[in-house]
Amino acid sequence: MASFFQEDRLDWERDGADWPNREASRFVEADGLRWHVQEFGDPASPVLLLLHGTGAATHSWRAFAPLLARDFRIVAPDLPGHGFSDPLPARDLSLPGMARAVAELLRVLGISPEIAAGHSAGAAILCRMCLDGAIDPRLLIAFNGALKPFPGAASFLFPTMARMLFLNPVTPKVFAWTADRSAVKRLIDGTGSRLDPQGLDLYKRLLAKSGHIAGALGMMANWDLDSLDRDLPKLRQPMVLVVGSEDRAILPETSFAVQDRLADSRVELMRGLGHLAHEEAPERVAELVLREARRAGVTAEVAAGA
Repeated sequence: MASFFQEDRLDWERDGADWPNREASRFVEADGLRWHVQEFGDPASPVLLLLHGTGAATHSWRAFAPLLARDFRIVAPDLPGHGFSDPLPARDLSLPGMARAVAELLRVLGISPEIAAGHSAGAAILCRMCLDGAIDPRLLIAFNGALKPFPGAASFLFPTMARMLFLNPVTPKVFAWTADRSAVKRLIDGTGSRLDPQGLDLYKRLLAKSGHIAGALGMMANWDLDSLDRDLPKLRQPMVLVVGSEDRAILPETSFAVQDRLADSRVELMRGLGHLAHEEAPERVAELVLREARRAGVTAEVAAGA
């Protein structure tokens, strides 16, 4: 798939040589794209689908996913344009377009998730997939979900600015040139999270590639969260909204506002954690997911025999 960002994407042989959980990785052709997918656990176990947020990749689940591999078959792709997955064409960069692409990947993999969990923008993709009938999990989990438009004028300004930056081919390269360790740490700290040196280095590796930055800008530039916000009350699946109390990227009150509009939803507040709660405290967040899976009956037999 031709793109003027293609030449500066991550290369699996070079940049993926020491990628976290590399042994769980494979590449899958679906929807005209080559996807990087990581899979953990017994193929016969209930499927837990994990979708990362804007600007991240499968590394985001590096400590979290293995903790749940005993109880689930975990499927975690790099979203289009992120990490080692091919970018979508510009015409498909909308939220429904991204949801359709992920749905096609699941069709090729032959899986139907019983639990679908997404971080930030990944949660928005999962909600869109549920609303469009592409998946019907027994439980939805949003980790600091980006499920509402930015308040006030920001709802117009942020997507417009992202669109202007995305359309300028120089912008991603400038961002990449300035992505040193200190700049990445400031960016992560600004979300309210504190990551270890490995986590910072992995984000630095991603943000040093203009193709990855273009993928993130493309998502932000073309998403219409107003439509998702209007449709959310139609969501039929039970949802748990996991919220880091220190999140500065998506304020905790956002999830409480979503809870008020959904008949079958509940907020779980995780004190002391920021936007990347599942990276800061993977054990705590994994325990929560397993507890909610048992409550939903997804892992009832495992729980009974534990």
